[in-house]
Amino acid sequence: MRRILLAAAIGAALGAGGLSLAHQSGPGHETATVLSERDIVETLDGKKARVTTVEVDFEPGIAGAPHRHPGAIFGYVLEGEFEFALDDQPVKTLKAGETFYEPSGALHRVSRNPSSKTKTRVLAVIVHPQDAKQIRIPVENK
Repeated sequence: MRRILLAAAIGAALGAGGLSLAHQSGPGHETATVLSERDIVETLDGKKARVTTVEVDFEPGIAGAPHRHPGAIFGYVLEGEFEFALDDQPVKTLKAGETFYEPSGALHRVSRNPSSKTKTRVLAVIVHPQDAKQIRIPVENK
């Protein structure tokens, strides 16, 4: 089943059509552009599933707010460096060409571009229930 989900996620990232509207957060935040959304035949915990592919851009020094996702994420750093931390794990710095995985519901507490000069771009493929109201769920900073 995991192979099927991974294949579906990669297929959606490479071949699914339809460019959706870009979503921009306020000043000083990352910019997320939905590249594709596709319903898939697999289920997640008995629910119909969807794959959403998003490109997230971080200008120099920009950090995203803490958040969660309703499904697993397979990520790829397209450009620059990406500081990344889930739950209570230590911060990792990923470089262009490196990948990461986020389990469903994990607290994505750190997501930032550590550079003061270059842009960071990340591709995120999210496998989530079709009935998810949002794919990025904000979390209050404590």
